[in-house]
Amino acid sequence: MTRNCGPPPQGPERGSAEGPEIFLSWVAARTNTIRIGHGVVCMPFNFNHPVRVAERAAMLDLLSGGRLDLGAGRGGTEQETSLCGVDRDRTTAEVEEALRIIGKAWQEEELEYRGELIDIAPHPILPRPAQTPHPPLFLACSRDETLAQAAELGVGALVMGFAGPESIARLRGVYDAAIAGRDGARFVSTAVNDHFSVLCPTIVLDDAREARRIGVRGQRFFAQSIGHWYGGAGIPDEAVVAGADEPARMRAAAEQVVARLHELDIPVRPTSTATFNADHAYGSADEAIAYVERLAAAGADEIMCLIQMGTVPQEACLETLRQWGEKVIPHFRNA
Repeated sequence: MTRNCGPPPQGPERGSAEGPEIFLSWVAARTNTIRIGHGVVCMPFNFNHPVRVAERAAMLDLLSGGRLDLGAGRGGTEQETSLCGVDRDRTTAEVEEALRIIGKAWQEEELEYRGELIDIAPHPILPRPAQTPHPPLFLACSRDETLAQAAELGVGALVMGFAGPESIARLRGVYDAAIAGRDGARFVSTAVNDHFSVLCPTIVLDDAREARRIGVRGQRFFAQSIGHWYGGAGIPDEAVVAGADEPARMRAAAEQVVARLHELDIPVRPTSTATFNADHAYGSADEAIAYVERLAAAGADEIMCLIQMGTVPQEACLETLRQWGEKVIPHFRNA
């Protein structure tokens, strides 16, 4: 199952999905069976009041006939937080409290909430979602601590899969261990979701070599964007050098990140260059199938396709979607 997060507009420094409910409503109106996934709604209060998120998500769940999955995230870059006056030091706590409010709003006739960060006087919250008791809740997880938090909150994990299947297996172990050790005291809802969803960068074309070139090039832009906004690295290189060895350029970009971390006296961890790993579902449909099988063996319950990465041409995005729909997904559906 793929998760549709909406198309990011292209820009010199990063891609984002603005007004996702509008796009996802359009998707819901033109589909019947795929699930409609927010990956993710930024939940700090200055971005989105928790009640407004609950209302909009419930409406989308109704319009889609009960097909919504709701993912939560921090939106913690300086670019994002400075726009809306978000306190970066409070984002983790505000996301948790927002999930708690949303779970409560969807299960009670009237919401009243008294918390550590926000108080909400009694209000009926309408509409009610189509799914009972509500759409599955997820949390974006990029660190072991966030995986443990997701498990303790009783919500699914949306995991960045850039480091590859071996890393995914380790992260799945962290999540499962936290599930096994929890006592339910931090659950945000009576509906517990232990779903482990993994991001899979992919470009699939008939010309497998070209697919790999386009995919790795797009991922390099994406990785450099993350480095720019989270680590203060330079602006991503948009230039495409004819005949360049893209994996070599990816390795060089990773080395630049390591050098900058050393310069700033920041420890270089295995995750520091994970986004520069080029071993993903790039190539033919058969190669994509083989890679997804590796992710499934590592513990992935669901695959989220990352396709529209910065420099990837629209025609390659559309062809990848077609190849997944006609070849990759049917392979697993018929298995």
